[in-house]
Amino acid sequence: MRPRTLQTPKFLLEVGGRPFAAWLLEKLASCGFDQVVLCIGHMGSAIRDYVGDGSSFGLAVHYSDEGKTLLGTAGALRKALDRLEPSFLVTYGDSFLPFDYRAPVVLLREHADADGVLSVYRNEGRWDSSNTTIRSDERGELWVERYEKDRSFWEGCGERPDYIDYGAMALRREVIERLPDDRVCGLDEVQRDLARAGRLRAYLARERFYEIGSEAGLAELEKKLSTRDST
Repeated sequence: MRPRTLQTPKFLLEVGGRPFAAWLLEKLASCGFDQVVLCIGHMGSAIRDYVGDGSSFGLAVHYSDEGKTLLGTAGALRKALDRLEPSFLVTYGDSFLPFDYRAPVVLLREHADADGVLSVYRNEGRWDSSNTTIRSDERGELWVERYEKDRSFWEGCGERPDYIDYGAMALRREVIERLPDDRVCGLDEVQRDLARAGRLRAYLARERFYEIGSEAGLAELEKKLSTRDST
């Protein structure tokens, strides 16, 4: 999204006449969340200035600042460990998901046999490269069988995944607590390892995801939001 993001953090890019942050935070509040931790880095002060304490969005917002050293998406959570609930939802600051953000958390809290719940979408290569396979157990409940971000992995194994990481995942705090605090680490590694261990349930989203990582993606989200059907 350069050159836009040279002056404005992606989280604050204008979408439909408002900063993207407003849409996402209000959506989280409408799904029943009351506490949000924002992991900030690039131009974090601008995000603090706009969001403040979160009360204008119906939330209590707290901050964890990565500083100048980027830690990766999971590393940023490791730094925010003391602010995480025993189970919580993690999502991205450039994705808008038209589904119930609380659903993966509810599913995780109902089942002690998993350490995470990954929301997935039957993508079939349409919106981005698919990266996930799922399976159904004897009770008809869904699990992530395999998650691999690396396209070359799928090419090498000859398997074609139909699903994609939707962009929201429920986790237990101890998953993040086990991560080393001195290493850059991405959430893709966490998802991969939980799937390999058979500890990652799947929650199936029914509608496509939206991202503002490109001009085309931003335009698609503006069109979606203009219908006022973003549930």
